Amino acid sequence: MNAAAESFLERFEALALSPADFGHADHVRAAFAMLERYDFATACARYAGAIKAMAERAGAHDKYNATITFAFMSVIAERKAHAPDADFDDFLARNPDLLSKDILLSWYSKDRLSSPLARSQFLMPLTADAAG
Repeated sequence: MNAAAESFLERFEALALSPADFGHADHVRAAFAMLERYDFATACARYAGAIKAMAERAGAHDKYNATITFAFMSVIAERKAHAPDADFDDFLARNPDLLSKDILLSWYSKDRLSSPLARSQFLMPLTADAAG
C-alpha cells in the first residue's frame, strides 16, 4: 500500500475524515484499503465499525446499513482476489460499476436493502423466486 493510501486509511480508522466530504468513491477506497491491510473478517469488522461511527458522528444514526456494508465488502473482496496486485486506481478502472450506488440491486431488491432488518444485520440476497 502506498503512503497516500496508508494515510487515507489511518484517517478513516481514526474517524478524522469529514462525513460530509466522504462520498461513495471514498467508501470504495476505504474498503479496498482495509482489504489490503487486513484479512476479510477483520477488514469487514473494522470497516463496519468506522462507517457506523462516522454516520453516528454526522447525526445520521439511521443511515448505517449492515447489509449494504457487508455486501459491498464482499463484492470488492471477490473482485480484488481476481486482481491482487492492482492498486486502487487500476482496480477502479477494471471495476467502474463499483462507483454505482445501485450495484447491489443485481442481488437485492430495494425493499430488502432498505428494510430495518437490513440496517441492523447482514441479510443474504434472495433469488427472484425466493423474494416473492
